[in-house]
Amino acid sequence: MIATGYFDTADCRIDAFRDLIDRRLDPARVPMADRIEKEVPVYRMAHLDPVLADAPGRRRLLAEWAWVLGEGPGVLALEGAARDTAVIDRATDAYLELIAREKAAGAGGADHFAAAGANDRLWNSLQKLCDADAELFALYFGNTAIDAVSEAWLGPGYQMTAQVNLVHPGGAAQEAHRDYHLGFQTAEAAAAYPAHVHDLSPVMTLQGAVAHCDMPVESGPTKLLPFSQLYRPGYLAYRLPEFRDLFEARCIQVPLSKGDAVFFNPALFHAAGTNCTADIHRMANLLQVSSAFGRAMESIDRTGMCRRLYPALQGLLADGRIGWAAARAAVRAAAEGYAFPTNLDTDSPTGGLAPETQATFFLRALDDGMTPEAFDAELLRRDARRVA
Repeated sequence: MIATGYFDTADCRIDAFRDLIDRRLDPARVPMADRIEKEVPVYRMAHLDPVLADAPGRRRLLAEWAWVLGEGPGVLALEGAARDTAVIDRATDAYLELIAREKAAGAGGADHFAAAGANDRLWNSLQKLCDADAELFALYFGNTAIDAVSEAWLGPGYQMTAQVNLVHPGGAAQEAHRDYHLGFQTAEAAAAYPAHVHDLSPVMTLQGAVAHCDMPVESGPTKLLPFSQLYRPGYLAYRLPEFRDLFEARCIQVPLSKGDAVFFNPALFHAAGTNCTADIHRMANLLQVSSAFGRAMESIDRTGMCRRLYPALQGLLADGRIGWAAARAAVRAAAEGYAFPTNLDTDSPTGGLAPETQATFFLRALDDGMTPEAFDAELLRRDARRVA
């Protein structure tokens, strides 16, 4: 498909994509599933407790889930992932109180892929729940089903994050997309990464959602396109009109009950649906679980390095001892080149899917001729916005 080691929109072939999503799930590949709905294997967790308690059985189940998420349809549903729905109700009350408190303070999160006002977001619902009620946090996240599926895709050292999404009656659908990491980049930024990084991105994260209310199809549960995660240039393709049109024509939705959960490969084409009801405020806790391996070997004070490097680079550029390409390379070696993790309450994306990175700001400041004093002050302000 590619000769250069990079993907381009010219590599995106709708017929090849269609061939992938035409696949059907062989029931023999998911023997522990209770049933298959619209190519999505549904696992009844009440029946799988003995399997998870047995080491060989657990290993077989996790291997099956890993196959589903990677090589199979890319999505699975866990019926009764949280069977004590009283805990879900308590968490719902806690999250609604936090949302109301943030709105009263003039805050409240925007969405990455939905129109403004379509929903309420509670960023970092993981930490905020623990801060508000540690016992409730323990009951909510002490969930063996969520733990098992996270381990199935990422291994035992995974890192949990969560964000509540509350979509009110009439809330419009999101646009079809892929998710974090490369799904949160612009098309130009994604195209700058080699093809093998496009293959790597999906195995660094698991996307999930815990239903906090019953979600019939008319309430807009997530629209999913099984097998679409297999399309290698998909981080570029999902933005193209013909791919989005095919997604809308072929996507499926699986209704959920309170306490159910759905997990999917972040490269799966998906989008929250339109809430067509008059009385269901659709709430889900969105789980983005990350690989423990996405970390550098050493702890680096990159802000301190940037503060010292900026005036030095300005001087070197001014007297011609260094060119712009070399200056950019020095900045890349010193500055943080990625927007995440950050505090999305205070460091929200502006005009894009992700906040401006420290490296991009550094280069922009050099280009604009910002004084070292102004650069230093702004750098520290930006750091303060990123702190949780």
